[in-house]
Amino acid sequence: MKSRILATSVFLTLIGLNQAVLAANLEHVRQLLASKQCQNCDLAGAGLVMADLSGADLTKANLAGANLSRVNLSGANLRGANLSGVGLFGANLTGANLSGANLQNADLRHAYLVNAQLDGVNLNGINFQGAIGIPSQIATHEKFYAWGVTEAQKGNQQQAIDYFNQAIVMNPDYAGAYLARGVARYQILDRQGAFQDAQVAEKLFRSQNNSSGIQTAQAFIKELQTPYETKVKPAKPDFIDFVGSVGSLLLQFLPF
Repeated sequence: MKSRILATSVFLTLIGLNQAVLAANLEHVRQLLASKQCQNCDLAGAGLVMADLSGADLTKANLAGANLSRVNLSGANLRGANLSGVGLFGANLTGANLSGANLQNADLRHAYLVNAQLDGVNLNGINFQGAIGIPSQIATHEKFYAWGVTEAQKGNQQQAIDYFNQAIVMNPDYAGAYLARGVARYQILDRQGAFQDAQVAEKLFRSQNNSSGIQTAQAFIKELQTPYETKVKPAKPDFIDFVGSVGSLLLQFLPF
């Protein structure tokens, strides 16, 4: 019985090793880790989690499907690299050059992209949720708003505010983004900031003849003008109930 278990274990180990060899050129992996110079290398499917590749030259390298989660690629040269389907969760891409790279279906959740160069990049299907420093030219204001609503639903109010800020910078007349940012500020007890946003939102909704938006902004303003100890009983459900389901309500202000 023990011999069978041992044989099975060896067999599975060999399968795992064969898959690793097929997934990436191991000699190229060693070259990259030793010298950080690997132009045109075949690193498809490589597992490089948490590796320090700062300043590495990976020009036109094939990293399709590789796992680069939490890798330090700050200042790296990834021009023209194939990063399709790559896992870059939490990776540091600060100042990296990704010009002309293929990032289709890549996972960049919670990645750091401050000062990253993304000119001519294929971004189809990419996941930027929670990423820091997303260049405004690579996403629409609607996209930033949607990301903000998602973060608000998760309770990540500061990240949500950052996304709403970017949506507002791109479209200063986006009433829904002001309202959403106000709600997020309300939830972190910034009542003054919330009140200012609610007022701007109401004004913009009114200029856009958006009756639903006007009513929502007015309900929010009424809540903010009411002392904590006073119970408000509007015709609609209490605004506290509204805040509890902020995601579903704010989605109505996402243009499609």
